[in-house]
Amino acid sequence: MGFLSVKDEKAAMKMIKPIVNISKVIDIYDTVVVGLEGVICAGSSVKVDAVNALINIKKAGKNIVLLTSSAKRVAEIAELLQKNKLPPQIFSSIVSSGEIMHYLFKSPAGSLSKLGRNYFLPGNSSDASVFAGLHDYHEVSSLTQADFIFIGSVKNTDDNLETYLPLLEQAASMSIPMAAAGNDASSFMDGEVCLAAGAIAEQYAALGGRIITVGKPDQKLLSYALEDIPNFTPEQTLLIGDNVTTDIRAANIAGLHCMLVSKGVHINYLGEGYIPDVAKTREIAINYDAYPDYVISNLRW
Repeated sequence: MGFLSVKDEKAAMKMIKPIVNISKVIDIYDTVVVGLEGVICAGSSVKVDAVNALINIKKAGKNIVLLTSSAKRVAEIAELLQKNKLPPQIFSSIVSSGEIMHYLFKSPAGSLSKLGRNYFLPGNSSDASVFAGLHDYHEVSSLTQADFIFIGSVKNTDDNLETYLPLLEQAASMSIPMAAAGNDASSFMDGEVCLAAGAIAEQYAALGGRIITVGKPDQKLLSYALEDIPNFTPEQTLLIGDNVTTDIRAANIAGLHCMLVSKGVHINYLGEGYIPDVAKTREIAINYDAYPDYVISNLRW
């Protein structure tokens, strides 16, 4: 007789339901927490079905919270949504790692303000918006001038860890700390799965570097995003994300119901089918020990 592992027992106990339209299950929830990249956006483009779904969720009287590990500031996100016919006002709150990191750099009591004032930016230049308005912070052009490294996203969608390894090795030898927006190892941009800041930070830690990350599944971010929701209860809250290790794990820890978008960072494994592959979803859940209640190919009403 064989015996199930602890992970297998968890998976056996938790049914993962495939759904095509969120309208089929939305009635039992009061609050919906959604991610940005992979759920609403696929890089620079916005998913039209997701926009329509969110508008209808709001019309159904639900609270909607946008919680993202993106380095984008809230004003940038609001502008992006407005341009794509998704009024930012439908969200009870918009919380991003970039906005929180801006505050932590700005506040004298913030954990990031103690890193110094000169930062080196190895990734996308747009990530410097985290420091907008912080006039005592300065981007430097070499590690020898840097107090710390800041990474929010990669420069190019085809970058891999080897792209950054020489820099990471040099920085680790100099004991320069790194601040990273998010814990995601990969992100879904313009239809492609690409490297994300979390993977670079993890590699840096493996080399002996000191890292500070701000992003899901950290429960402080989730608590902050939900603190103003009236009569909040975990049992009536649904979190929707595309990453098992960050989104779904965050929901599991908090006791929220959760929905995995399969056409996101896990698309290469879960496939591009209109109806999600439950067997493969269960496999990935067991592998990462994080279990969604539902799986949907894309957020749609």
